[in-house]
Parts: sequence; structure tokens; C-alpha cells
Amino acid sequence: MLNKYFDGVIQPSDCTEEIDGELKAYALDTVKKVDECFKTYRVADAIEAVLNLAKRSNKYIDETMPWALAKDEDKKARLGTVLYNLLESIRFISVLLSPFMPETSEKIFAQMNCDIKDYASLSEFGAIKEGTKVGTAVPLFQRIDTEKMLKEIAEKNEKAQAEEKAEEEKEEIAEISIDDFFKSDLRVAKILECEKIKKSNKLLKMQLDDGSGTPRQIVSGIAKWYAPEDLIGKKAIIVTNLKPVKLCGELSQGMLLSGEKDGEVAVTFVDLPVGAKIC
Repeated sequence: MLNKYFDGVIQPSDCTEEIDGELKAYALDTVKKVDECFKTYRVADAIEAVLNLAKRSNKYIDETMPWALAKDEDKKARLGTVLYNLLESIRFISVLLSPFMPETSEKIFAQMNCDIKDYASLSEFGAIKEGTKVGTAVPLFQRIDTEKMLKEIAEKNEKAQAEEKAEEEKEEIAEISIDDFFKSDLRVAKILECEKIKKSNKLLKMQLDDGSGTPRQIVSGIAKWYAPEDLIGKKAIIVTNLKPVKLCGELSQGMLLSGEKDGEVAVTFVDLPVGAKIC
């Protein structure tokens, strides 16, 4: 409003009313409250006191209604005084906030074209120099794009969860000795027969030749990725010395090696002689 009605020049503050004194007293009392808070290290209370001065200044706007004063040429001097008092209140707020928000305070001083920033200047209300031309008012804080912010938060959460999951999986992989590794008997086996298990949508039952002279039956949960006919005749790597277990009532005497990535599974096929030991 100062730029609009007074070409940005700060006006004299001599057209006073009783309500002005209340704002001035509140501002000076705020300084005392902040001083007491600093002495007892009550930082949160100090900030609250400064914010209350900002609220009191907003109330002063409602009480003086500068938008109404601007419509009456005879009340232009009063409008100048109201705007002066509001600028001085903003200066008080900026000085008091400078220990907590130094960069923001400097931006406020720059917009007001004010170099009266010292704490001692708050001993009296009215230090701003009339006749000073203020700068252009610009927002101190950018408006938050709620949709964009929520999207960014969701993406960060997803990334954090993925990293946490990866870390957990990494931690779950226990180190073993070379002796432990050699306890596993890995051999090449040829898939002779393969069929789906009627009681399961996930399991395939296959008969394999592992070079021992006796067919070996293995049940594997790869039905989602392979049809039985895709496996017959292929040679794969199996673990032969796993303890036999029953899956859907069918005996499984080993495990077919496969790899998994992004939810897709691939069996490890090889072109080696049946019975060859993998080491």
C-alpha cells in the first residue's frame, strides 16, 4: 500500500490515535518478554512472543482498516501513520527474529530499505526514518504446491523403503566358509520327464538323470514361468544332497538352481555332461 498510495515513501507518523499507542506498547512489551526468555534459555517462548507481535499487528490492520482510509483523500495522513506503525512493527519483528531466521530477517530489511537492525534500537518505537523509499515487496516464502510436495514425499518414502529392504536383505545373507560351500553337492542333471502337480498352480514334478544311474525326482515352484514341455531334454544344475521333503504329497529329492530378478525366475541351464560336478 505504501508503494501504491505514497510512491513507496515512508510518511510522517504524527496523525495518531489511541489505538496506535496500544500497538507501540505491545511491541515494547514484546522486547521485554523476549529478553526474559533469553535470560532463562526459553527459546520456544521467545519465538512465540515474536509471533504474537505479528498477530497483534494483523489485529491493528483490522482495527485501522487502511483500505478504507485509502478511499478518503482527507484521511491520507492517517493512512501514512498507520502504514508507518506497521512498518515499525515489522522492523521490531525482523530484529527479534534475526537470531533464529537471519536470512529471512535480512530479506525483510532489504525490502524495507532499512539499516536499523541493532537490538538497542528496540528501546523506543519509531526508529524508522520518514522520507525513506522502500523497495518492492516480494514473497519471503514460496507457496507450497501441495500435490507436488505429496508426490515428492511419496517418492522419497518409496526410495527409503526400497533401500531399507535392500539393506535388510543384504544383512540376511550370512557369510560362510569355503568348507560350508563345498558341503553342497552341485551336479548337472538332464530333465527326462516333467508334469504339473494337480493340487498346485506353482509346482512342477520332474524326473532327472544326474549320472548316478537312478532317476531323481525334484519338485520345483517354477510353473508360473515354465511349461513342462519347455524343460524336457534340458540340462540344469541341481543340489543333490538336500534333505528330501514332501511338497503337495510329492517327494522332492533336491533343488533345481534358478535365478530371480524383479519377480522373474530363470532356470540355470548348462551345456555340460550329465553328472558333472559344479565347483
